[in-house]
Amino acid sequence: MKTFRSSFKGYNKIEVNEFVANVAKEYESMLTKLKAQDEEIEKLKVSMQKYHNIESTLNKTILIAEDTSNQIKKMTREECKTIIDEAKKNASRIVNDALIKAEKMEQDAEELRRRVVNFKRKFKQAVENEMEIIEEIAEKY
Repeated sequence: MKTFRSSFKGYNKIEVNEFVANVAKEYESMLTKLKAQDEEIEKLKVSMQKYHNIESTLNKTILIAEDTSNQIKKMTREECKTIIDEAKKNASRIVNDALIKAEKMEQDAEELRRRVVNFKRKFKQAVENEMEIIEEIAEKY
């Protein structure tokens, strides 16, 4: 607390005036600082609101990206299942076709064996018949 010297008509006017001037100056300085701090607070509030908006947008974007990712995974699994099912069907058909062809080839081979046996028998018979004819001719001459 400031104390003033006394003078003839009360306190020393010069000291009181200097004190009031200093208080006024300090008050103005504090008021200016307060206004600057208020402005800074408002700027920071605006910036903070911008960052909250950005954060909110990013959160929404992340949720959309996760949802899209899940949908893509689901579609990919379904497509893989479809491809595998088709491959199994194709493999089954190919195996069945191969078995049918193998069976046909076995039948053809068996038929060819029968024809060869039959041909040999007929050829042998024809040769024997020709030999008999040759022997008959040879006996006559």
